[in-house]
Amino acid sequence: MYEGSMAMTSAEPTPTPPAPPVPLTALLARRDLGLRLLAGPEDVPIHWVHTSEMADPYPYLLGGELLMTAGVLLADPAHYVARVVEAGAAALAFGVTPVYDTVPAELVEACARHGLPLVEVPPRTPFTAVARALWRLMAEARLHELRRVTEAQQSLAAAAARPAPVPAVLGALASRLGGRAALFAADGTESAAAGREVPAEAARALRGLVGVLGPRPGGPASASGDGGGLRLAAYALGGGDGLTLGVATERRGPGDHTVAGVAVVLLSLLTAPHRGAEAAVRDGALVRLLLGAAPPEIAETLGAGPWTVVHAAGGDGTPFAAASLAAALGTPLVDAGEAGGGTGRADAVEAGGGRRDGTPVTVRLLLPASTPVTEQPGWTLGVAAPAAADELAAADAQAARALRRAEAVRASLVRHRPGGLAALVDPDEAAAHARALLGPLTEPLGETLRTWLSLHGSWDRTAVALEVHRNTVRQRIARCAALLGRDLDDPDVRMELWFALGSR
Repeated sequence: MYEGSMAMTSAEPTPTPPAPPVPLTALLARRDLGLRLLAGPEDVPIHWVHTSEMADPYPYLLGGELLMTAGVLLADPAHYVARVVEAGAAALAFGVTPVYDTVPAELVEACARHGLPLVEVPPRTPFTAVARALWRLMAEARLHELRRVTEAQQSLAAAAARPAPVPAVLGALASRLGGRAALFAADGTESAAAGREVPAEAARALRGLVGVLGPRPGGPASASGDGGGLRLAAYALGGGDGLTLGVATERRGPGDHTVAGVAVVLLSLLTAPHRGAEAAVRDGALVRLLLGAAPPEIAETLGAGPWTVVHAAGGDGTPFAAASLAAALGTPLVDAGEAGGGTGRADAVEAGGGRRDGTPVTVRLLLPASTPVTEQPGWTLGVAAPAAADELAAADAQAARALRRAEAVRASLVRHRPGGLAALVDPDEAAAHARALLGPLTEPLGETLRTWLSLHGSWDRTAVALEVHRNTVRQRIARCAALLGRDLDDPDVRMELWFALGSR
């Protein structure tokens, strides 16, 4: 029999998918589908769709899905519903015809008894139409959530630039999450707070949650729980002085961890110990970066440097892991946007699960060149060469390439390597030669050739670095050879192309 599933988020669904769930009411409201609720509540969240005609679909269910069936092997409706409920399915959709003309009464009774929503799918509505409608609703919900997170990031960054930044950030966070945000000292006392008051029971539970983190080195970076009818969360700041952020809200949205992660980074920066006047000015320059200023605009305030840009991938999958990494490297300066590239805009944390759903976060760090950058457990680092404040764009590109190389060769840290012999050639002449030699190559051919040469012609490692199939790499390199009219197996040709790519 047919056994198929349509996951709304990724090829390998996890128990908690990154896309926001869609309430069943939203599907029922689609008049073009003609769905009708026959039993159970209508306000349950739907995480994905699964279609099954197995007599017992239990082994194939993950929980939270809308299970769709035409009842091809429906022999015992009561047992069938019990197994579906046991598997954790959110709702059951039954398609009438060609097997049944109407939804069996025994199935309706069993769903009503177990409180499982039962939806009738009319003959004119294919199951794929229901799945497609759910995917679109999820996409809309995801877009709404991304907009909410972006607005929250901007609000928090603006609050950090105010005269009293710590209370302002707490107030912005409490407002965005619709609850209370408090800063706790190492001894568990509340040092600053914003938002509405919470019941005494919730306040005690939040202090207990904060105590779970504590100032212990290497302890957990966050903890969550419930208390007093509220959803609670605690986040350890990265300043090294034992400060903890506590949050109490009525609900916990999909993007709340990302918003809280931005607040953690900013509060870690603002509360870092031993902050002299120079550090305060430097942090003010970083906040201007967060608000969208281009590096040349803040070069004078930031200081001539030199500075080091670091790209890092890893952590525990949460955006506030960036604060812990920054603390480990001895700097509160965290920037995960385009440091000097493109529009010059920089976001405090690049999150939402990282580059792919369910993978660790990716962040950038900006720190004085005098600060040593060493390997960090659980992180892959790409380190740029020291650069002045007005050269952050070039340093950002160096760090990005170094990180890609580190991931390709599976190294924990790779540093950008200076030009060497290429530096002996006049830059203008080298650039002119590179433009003439590489003129036939368009992107992504140029970047593919650069990566392939940097990895000594390895198809597999180049595919990993570019996140494409190895056959795609082969096709692109063959196209490069044809356009350039060169034998890429010749080491002299490879050397010339490598220098040209570096001079382009």
